[in-house]
Formats: sequence, structure tokens, C-alpha cells
Amino acid sequence: MYPFALTASYCPAVVDGPLEDMTVGEALRRAAADSPARPALTEITAAGVAGRRWTFGALLADAEALARVLLTRHAPGARIAIWAPNVPEWVLLELAAGLAGITIVTINPSFQPREVHFVLAQSQASALYLVPSHRGNPMRQIAESLAPELPGLETIVDLADREALYRPAGPLPGGALPAVDPLAVAQIQYTSGTTGFPKGALLHHRGITNNARLHAARIGGRAGDTWLNFMPLFHTGGCAVQVLGALQTRGHLVLAAQFDAGLMIDAIERERVNLVLGVPTMIRGMLEMNARQPRDLTSVHTVIVGGAMVPPELVTKTREVFGCDFQIIYGQTETSPVLTCVWKDDSLDDITGTVGQAIPHTELSIRDPKTNETVPIGGIGEICARGYCTMHGYNDNPAATRAALDEQGWLHTGDLGTMDARGYVRVTGRLKEMIIRGGENLFPAEIENAMLEHPAIADCAVVGLPDPTWGEVVACFIRPAGHERPGMQELAAFCRERLSPQKTPARWIFVETWPTTASGKIQKFALQEGFARGEYEAL
Repeated sequence: MYPFALTASYCPAVVDGPLEDMTVGEALRRAAADSPARPALTEITAAGVAGRRWTFGALLADAEALARVLLTRHAPGARIAIWAPNVPEWVLLELAAGLAGITIVTINPSFQPREVHFVLAQSQASALYLVPSHRGNPMRQIAESLAPELPGLETIVDLADREALYRPAGPLPGGALPAVDPLAVAQIQYTSGTTGFPKGALLHHRGITNNARLHAARIGGRAGDTWLNFMPLFHTGGCAVQVLGALQTRGHLVLAAQFDAGLMIDAIERERVNLVLGVPTMIRGMLEMNARQPRDLTSVHTVIVGGAMVPPELVTKTREVFGCDFQIIYGQTETSPVLTCVWKDDSLDDITGTVGQAIPHTELSIRDPKTNETVPIGGIGEICARGYCTMHGYNDNPAATRAALDEQGWLHTGDLGTMDARGYVRVTGRLKEMIIRGGENLFPAEIENAMLEHPAIADCAVVGLPDPTWGEVVACFIRPAGHERPGMQELAAFCRERLSPQKTPARWIFVETWPTTASGKIQKFALQEGFARGEYEAL
């Protein structure tokens, strides 16, 4: 713990370890130079078996070869999209693009045509690297149907076809690969906003590499540690926190194709995993599976949870079963992503009631949303951050950038919280109406915009409702356009045609009138409170 005695809700940056002008490619080169034979990456297939393996030396060789191939297709600074689940080629492409100075655009593999079209068009991606399909989503078919509408999309490459992936489009460049500026954009990560239109956060090499390394130090990542990554690579929690965290600590990344509680505890036992990062529902699922089919999980020294607060009993049970430390992290995509983390020796109250102190080189402030002034210790305000980790802005969206990054360089998270005199932060709510379902951020306006296309819906309001499994589930309140009231299956199918599955509401509630403010705005909190009191009935 850093020994602060703050008098206002502002915590200065702590210099604890260096802040480096690092790039993704240079991080890989350093790892391969000093630990060429050390295990770097192991594939866990969808069937739960260990697949391909790489040492750091082999990983650099494959990534450099792919980087040269990429430079026959794309110029440095080009933007290429990755639309795939957790496969080793995702990591190789991330590293190769980093070596070549090419920006990756990440896409959720469950996205449907309208979502994919928006990301490709808004990012101006010139290429799409994908797998043919995933969990019934015909990705290659979707991409080919969208291509005529995207004149800037020049290339579609199948990641599952190694020959095609490594086939150059011209003479391979010789000599050294291009120099890459640490402040160049490494990734564009799309995070939906309350307007319903996704925003592309421009994350630079210096931000994501330093953030991953400093977070790894806070959680006690050691050389030779094995990290189990079942978090999606299209999120910063996967491709930044874990891929780059393991890389810079010379850790061994065990990459799971997907989360399955039984297969994950098998992998922990077989691969002697030391670090596990997930959301509460995943950790709970592994504990429940282990109670039925016990495994040796004692190799794990730390479980890290992000995305939601956790009940004390989950912390206690995890410590008991794994015999490990339990740490909470907090952040958001726009901050590369980790802002705070509890310490291993923190009290149970701090672990379950706070998100800890800021990681090094990061300033935190709790600010009045109206005045932008720092609030007193214990006062509620917006959590704001400043430092190396903040994004450059939102791609081609100056208005959203100005709303998020103020003139003093503070990144406004949209989350409400408090800070105590020790600099420990509590998240108390959200300025924005984000729903956190199983650790994934969902935004009501995007779902509302899709549902308003239904001819039988005059108006709708989407909110989060408490759920013991997911933390929150999506609920859609509907005011019908006439006497017709579509059934639950019709509404769900309508939504699924337009949005990915996790955004489909789990509760559908019809209303005749809305609780509104004096200006006519729907009071969503009143809908949530009324549902809790039993005033509304779901289909």
C-alpha cells in the first residue's frame, strides 16, 4: 500500500518503477533476446487439449515473418481489423502488426452484419483478418456480403489458412523492419457510447505496454509464471493486460479458445497455471465445477477479478480452494485499460468494497460532474484519470473526444465513485447508463436504437436489472405502437438479427406510460425501482 494521507479526493501519480518509451514489437524483441527458449504461448483448443506451443524465440520468428508479409499488403500506419475468437493467430497478428507499425482494429466475433459494417467503415480498415465462422456466426459469409459496401476494404484473409496468411502480396522487404513511434496508435478498440454509436478508442504503444507491465508488477507476475487467458482477445483485458503482461514478465501465456469452467480447471492442473484473470461469474463457475470434479489448483498464486465488485464469500472461497491471493482491478478501455488494483495484503473489506489504489504513474481525481472541481475526501463524484495510459482520443469523433478528455488532460470515465484519505477508490455508480453483464459493458442506447426499428414499438427504454449470475441482465421496457404486443421470442429474434447475443434483453416488459422528468425524459431509475417493487411484470 502507498502511504497516502490525502486531504482531498486527488491522488498524485506514484513513481514506482520506470515508465518506458516502449512498443509492442520492442517488448517482444526484448523477451526473445533474453529468454529465447522459455515457453511463451500455448494453445488450448475448444476441446480443452493443449495444441501448438511457442517459445519466445519462435514467437519472434513467426511474428517477424508475418510482419514482413503484412508490409507487402499494407503500409506502416495502415489499419487492419481482426475478427476472430481466441486463436494463436490473433496474438501473432497483434505482435506482427506491432513490429510493422500497423494498427489493429479489434472486432467481437459475435458481432452481426450492421455492427461489423460500422466498425470497418468508421475505422477505415483496409483489411479484415478473420476465421470462417464462430459459434454459428458465418463470419466469412458476412464479410463477403459487406465488402461491396466498403470500398476501402481491400483484403479479406482467413486466419485459419496459414498458407494464405503468410503468402506475400509482393517482394518481401529486406533489412530492418520500420521504426515505430511509441506514441503511434497500436489498437483501435470500439466501446459503445450512450448515444448508441460505438466509439473507437485510439490506444498507443506506450500506453498499453507500460500499463500491462505495471499491472503485472502489482499482481506479482514473475518470470516463468504461467498465465491462463480465457478473456476475449478483442478486449484489452485479453490482448493488452494478459498478452503484453505475460510477454513483459517473461511469462507463459496459455490461451484458451473459449471459457468452459471444467476445461479451465483441467488446464490449470495440467499446465500448472499461476495467474488467473476473469470476471466473478467465471471464477464462481470454476469453483462450482471443482466442487463436483476436484482438480489440483494449488499452482495458482493469484486470481485477479475485473468488471464487477465481488461478495466476501467469493473471495474467501477462492482463497480456500486455490490457496491463492485475490486481487480486484478497475479501469476502462480508454485507459489502456487498468487504473487501480488492490494489494495482495489488503483487508477483506478493502478487497470487496474498493477497487484499490492507482497503479504507478497515474493520477486519480474524484471530480464534481457539474463544476469539474475535486470533491472532498469521501464525496461522490466522477472518477477521472490522467497519465501515460489515456487514449489519444476517439477515432474521427472530436465531439466525443472533447467530452471524455478535458483541457487539463483528465480522462472522464463516466463512473461515479469516492476516494478515502489512503487513495482507495470505491465505484458507487455510473454517470452513463452502462450495463455490466458478466464483466462486459453494454450500452442501452445501442439496443434501444435497434429495437425502435420494430413497427410494433413506439418507444422503449433499456436498463440493467440485478442478477445473481451475471451481475446485471438487460431489460427492455416497451410502449407499444398500437394494440399489437409481440411475443418474447419474436422480440428476441428481432434483436438477434441486429445485435450480438449478449445484447439481447433477458426481460421484456410492456408499459402504457413512462415515469418522466419535467422535461419529458424517461426516468430509468424509476423503471428499475418499480420492477423491484413488483409494479411491472416481464413476459
